[in-house]
Amino acid sequence: MDTWRFEAIGTLWEIGTARPLAEGERDAVRETIDDFDRTWSRFRADSLVTALADEPQEVPAPPDAVPMLDLYRELSLATGGAVQPLIGDSLSARGYDAMYSFRDRGARPAPAEWTEQLAWDEGALVLHEPALIDVGAIGKGRIVDVVHDLLGSLGHVERLVDAGGDLRLSGAPIRVGLEHPFDAARAIGVATVADAALCGSAVNRRAWPGEHGGLHHVLDARTGEPVRTYAATWAIAAEAMLADAAATALFFDGGPAFVARSGVEWVRMTTDGAVEWSAGTRMEVFA
Repeated sequence: MDTWRFEAIGTLWEIGTARPLAEGERDAVRETIDDFDRTWSRFRADSLVTALADEPQEVPAPPDAVPMLDLYRELSLATGGAVQPLIGDSLSARGYDAMYSFRDRGARPAPAEWTEQLAWDEGALVLHEPALIDVGAIGKGRIVDVVHDLLGSLGHVERLVDAGGDLRLSGAPIRVGLEHPFDAARAIGVATVADAALCGSAVNRRAWPGEHGGLHHVLDARTGEPVRTYAATWAIAAEAMLADAAATALFFDGGPAFVARSGVEWVRMTTDGAVEWSAGTRMEVFA
């Protein structure tokens, strides 16, 4: 496979295709990623979600709004409200803000009745009250799927799209190590991916000190506090958005039931080093 590497949305991308991408195809990929970022990034002053936080209003629905927010509704129901998209202000309050200040200003729970505050359909996206949308639980998986599908429409039958370790593959199987969350030189297992997606999340990836202990990007929306039970999760699904959603859900009670209904295979490690995994043949956990 020919491999193209580049930086976008704060992470390293690797795109593998049987033939090299033409410059026009690369431009199409870059524009697709930037369009998504300009809509959904809470770190950009010129993004749609930043504008909505400043002035709640009704806007034409972006193309990703319905699939992402429908899935968020499922995640919220499955996790008892722990995962939802109005958690942006909660993350900012703990220091994971647009300036990357990493200054903890205390726990701020997200709005409990978020589906009354945020409405969407194929025509419109409506925010009724001030809030900062954050799609970090599934957004990277969604854009991986969009780029994967774009390449397919350009005639690339075999392709690998990898955005910082969240990937989707159409083609022959590859083996991917499951990195130990507390020792990057070790793997706790290996995933075999073929015509599927693999996503993972870990509390050590975006972590910083806080006044009352270590902080990281996986918060419980109900409390505004970081999760403390699980350290890392991985999930294999047909699409990257679902794998990304599953990896997030697995930090919470209700996560295993959610992924079981979705036909996802998974592994997760607790903060004390215990490892749990689902039935299946695509995830191998080392003894």
